Order: sequence, then C-alpha cells, then structure tokens
Amino acid sequence: MFTHLRIHTEFSVVDGTCRIDELVEAAKRDGQAALAITDLNNLFAAVKFYSGCRKAGIKPLIGCEVALNFSGLNANQESSKVILLALNHTGYLNLSELLTKYWVVPDEKSQPLLHWDELKKRNEGLLLLSGAQTGPLGLAFRAGQMHHAEALALEMGQVFQGRFYMELQRCGRADDEAHIAHAVELAARLQLPVVATHPVQYLKEDDFEAH
Repeated sequence: MFTHLRIHTEFSVVDGTCRIDELVEAAKRDGQAALAITDLNNLFAAVKFYSGCRKAGIKPLIGCEVALNFSGLNANQESSKVILLALNHTGYLNLSELLTKYWVVPDEKSQPLLHWDELKKRNEGLLLLSGAQTGPLGLAFRAGQMHHAEALALEMGQVFQGRFYMELQRCGRADDEAHIAHAVELAARLQLPVVATHPVQYLKEDDFEAH
C-alpha cells in the first residue's frame, strides 16, 4: 500500500490548494491507511488534519518541508529543501521547536532557513527525507559534485541513524531519471534506504490551473 508522505495543503498558501476535509475524504475513498502532510515551513494544519484523520480511521503523519542551510553547500546554489516527519511525540515537539527558531531567529538572508547544526541538536524522534531534486543531494547531483553528495549523505545518515531516506520521485520531469540513477547508486553503495514520494499540491487534475 502506497502512503503519501509529501502533501502541501492550503496552509502552504501559494504552494498548495488541498483543503483538509477534502483531502481526508479522498484518502478514505481510496482506502488509504495513513496519510502525511508536509506543509511548507509550518504546522498550521496539524490539529485539524490529525482530528479529521482519526475520525476517518486514517493514521495521521505530521511533518513539514523546510529550507535547509547545510554546511558545505555552495553559496551560489539555490537553498535546499528537505522533508521532516514526526515519528512520535518527542519528534513533534522537536519539530515545533525547530520551526519556532526558524521564524523567530531568521537567517541573515531574505528567507528564513533551518540550519543543519540546529537540526542535528534536535533530531530525536524525526525522520528525514533527502528532498529529491530540491534537496542538498539533488543539488549536488545536478552540479556534478558526486563526492560532495556522498559526504552529505554520509553525514545525514550518521545523524539520523535508521531515520534517513533517499527520496525518489518520477513525475515526468526532465531530470527525474538522472536523479533516480544517481540516488539509487549512492544509496546502494552506502547501504541507505530509499523511499518513493510524489509531490501532491492539489487533489484533481482539473485543479492544476488554479494551483
């Protein structure tokens, strides 16, 4: 059974149009046993989503997508993004603390960034997905920095022992297959697990134009 681990709701503002009630109802119709929301830089939908899923008999998974400032990432590259999922109550509290610091103490750049050093301190109870093409590994692959990608994967795997997954996506984009090839090869060599995700930002094909 495939479980969606990367969904942006209307609480991602300009990056998602999924309404919580409609999302839960669609998952129930499809017979989904579990469902994760990963709104952009916030947990605003968490309570409504948790309550709605429990009533529908669906296991709610809480997380978010965050912009990550990873030490060693070239300054001229675009900021990387990763997925954080709370595995338990401790993970939820740590994710809440990280997001609070993320917004209250913004990065010196124009947009807030979560610093890798902060994430290392508060990684307990959290599961880390590499972010596919927009993650630090994806950016390194795209730049041809294979040794750098390996160093990043090793560090993330060491910090998130048993809780770090190389994220693969096949959505018909031009760079999907190249990323999958690089990620699978590196994961096999480093003995890291992989996970397939799909970036859900609207519910129906007809919603594309509105999104």
